[in-house]
Amino acid sequence: MILGLSAEEVADKFRKGDIRFTVFGMGKMGLPLAAVIADRGGIVTGVDIDPQRVEMINSGENPIKEEPGLTELVRKGVSEGRLRATVDGVRAVRESDVHVILVPTLVDEHGNVDLSIVREVAGVIAKGLKKGDVVITECTMPPGSTEGLIPILEESGLKLGDFGVAHCPERTMTGTAIRDITGKYPKIIGASDPETLEVVKGIYTIINVKGVYPVSDIKTAEAVKVFEGIYRDVNIALANELAMYCEELGIDAIEAFAAANSQPYCHIHRPGSGVGGHCIPFYPHFAMRTARRRIMHLTRTAREINDLMPVYTAHLVVRALSDAGRSVRSARVLVMGLTFRGGVREFRKTPAEGVIAELMGWGADVCAYDPMCTPEDAARFGVGWAESPEGFDCLVFVTDHREFRNFNLDRAAELMRTRCIVDGRQVIDPREARKRGFIYYGIGRK
Repeated sequence: MILGLSAEEVADKFRKGDIRFTVFGMGKMGLPLAAVIADRGGIVTGVDIDPQRVEMINSGENPIKEEPGLTELVRKGVSEGRLRATVDGVRAVRESDVHVILVPTLVDEHGNVDLSIVREVAGVIAKGLKKGDVVITECTMPPGSTEGLIPILEESGLKLGDFGVAHCPERTMTGTAIRDITGKYPKIIGASDPETLEVVKGIYTIINVKGVYPVSDIKTAEAVKVFEGIYRDVNIALANELAMYCEELGIDAIEAFAAANSQPYCHIHRPGSGVGGHCIPFYPHFAMRTARRRIMHLTRTAREINDLMPVYTAHLVVRALSDAGRSVRSARVLVMGLTFRGGVREFRKTPAEGVIAELMGWGADVCAYDPMCTPEDAARFGVGWAESPEGFDCLVFVTDHREFRNFNLDRAAELMRTRCIVDGRQVIDPREARKRGFIYYGIGRK
């Protein structure tokens, strides 16, 4: 029983291996958290519905190999007996003191929020919950959602106060999860009562070298993560809108933004062909769908702008081809990048999907290439695979992979049927492209 201990006492027990944790969800965020907890001294059971994933983890194998540093932590945690996985969540809860929920929170095609997985996990926890336990949600949810789980947890026969509840939002990104969990930013913590807050202080002080940032209650902690995502979405939409305005004026938006950002009160983000991933495109809906009054107009407009950017990128392809005297209906277009951002193999809400759909709808012959992907990945989008620009009429850069910044323009100029480039991520220097005879269009580029 850890409820009632001071933060210092909790931290000491954590280091000594006297606290047992259950982490629900062995995905891209849950497994790194579990592995870090084990590395810091905790005894961790990861719960997942996928028996194959559970078996891999228990054999010391990392199922998320693309996450830097995770393979070593999983292997170490399992070999030292501090990390294991199971499909039996109830048993794991009975054997643990702290239960962390880090499972997907979903949004459907209409923007409706679906927390059914979170509620299912709460129901599992209720079947094994004990007096003195602490339940922590880390998955991003609309403010008020964690408190909405309390009636489910009280089906255990216990009342809030017999157990504690907290929200400590994950602040991680794919590709940097270990770094983010252990010390890129302070950990936001909000709890149901002062005793629970002491427990989570002690836990996350050990996990995160940047320490903790306590807020007054659970709902505020939930709002923090949602607001972080909305801020980025709105700022990117502003950058996209200003970039399109700059195109009309013949101004290079990247140059103008850089100059504006030299003023410390200005922080315009970079424009691009769309906003993807598991986070930013969805978190605005957590506020828009739960606001009781007709508010959130700015947030809604920003989401609409960013959702339209793949279509706008496809329109730039049409303009470039038209300048070259070629119709999009007879053009071969190579989409450069399938993942939603550079350096990660993630496809959720990737702008490439919208760009491809729009171009194919206009009759273009579309293929794709991505240095992190395979021909099978391209087939998921209904297009062919091409590692060479030979015979293509237009290259459209949708992802900012590092490899694209070193793209061989000379070779492309020799191999392409028509020299057109559309740059949705500012990876190609417009002057260098035009010097080699390319018709170049870039979002916000002069």
